[in-house]
Amino acid sequence: MQDVDVLAAAAGLRLRPFAGAEDFPRMVVAANACFAADGLDIIRTVEDMARDYAALRDSDPARDVVMAERGGELVGYARSMHWTQPDGVMLFGQLGFVPPAQRRSGIGRALLAWLEQRQRTVAAAHPRASGFAHHSFVTQGETARAQLLRRAGYAPVRQFLAMVRPDLEAIPDFPLPPGLEVRAVQPEHHRAIWDAHMEALRGVWGFRGPMPGDYETWLTLPTFQPHLWQIAWDTQTGEVAGQVKTFIDAEYNRKFGRQRGWTEFISVGERWRRRGLARALVVRALRAQRDAGMRDSELGVDSENADGASRIYADCGFREVKRNTAYRKPFIL
Repeated sequence: MQDVDVLAAAAGLRLRPFAGAEDFPRMVVAANACFAADGLDIIRTVEDMARDYAALRDSDPARDVVMAERGGELVGYARSMHWTQPDGVMLFGQLGFVPPAQRRSGIGRALLAWLEQRQRTVAAAHPRASGFAHHSFVTQGETARAQLLRRAGYAPVRQFLAMVRPDLEAIPDFPLPPGLEVRAVQPEHHRAIWDAHMEALRGVWGFRGPMPGDYETWLTLPTFQPHLWQIAWDTQTGEVAGQVKTFIDAEYNRKFGRQRGWTEFISVGERWRRRGLARALVVRALRAQRDAGMRDSELGVDSENADGASRIYADCGFREVKRNTAYRKPFIL
């Protein structure tokens, strides 16, 4: 592991802790410059950042965020986070932003060294974990970041597809399997829907179980749009069998001049799999988006999903548009 102070000095940086809300305006400018340069359809606002930081469960901004300044100018920042997999392995995620005008000057190396140092400190307080690994999710356009990680010993371990259905016409008809029905979501259904989704995701690669407060936060998220959801119930047992919690991001559509819906948060309980339920719910979700005035839809999926999810989505008209990669670097204390 490279020395943080040496790298920061070589790059002419002052590394300091996060100062709170007063940092958000400059952080937003830096993040948006990165998104534009790396081909991500994301535009953040100060309000977005304030909301997200207030909801953090796996990261303490006072300790897990570092700001990089040069001559009083913010030239980058990074945030560490951590969670434990069901197998006991602790993963340490990272976000890092260096605006394009400041790249290739040593800032990224210094931030990465700070992240790894911070993560090793946190890991030392969890000696019972069965293993530790630095983890980074890199989108297809973040070529400079991918190169930085490879040079630091990270290796690609998984790929994730962004898939788009370019129109919402001629949606295929996949019927619900016998014994299942879709019901309009009522407030008293919310907890059962949440619990069923968490249970269905157990065993999924990279799954992070819910933390205290996650359910309550979920109820307040902008993506919480129950009127669009497609929730299948088992008519005999009264259990949630599968779900697609689609949503429309009106602000995204306004910023990018689109009419796009999102076919996301898809899961089917183990007892109801391989019966065509996912296809049936996805096409219902597409129709709901079309009826709400959308023209296309997007989703993300693990390319190695054990149930062949990408094939299911292709059957529903989705096509791959981007391939993103998870990188990891195991470490021992």
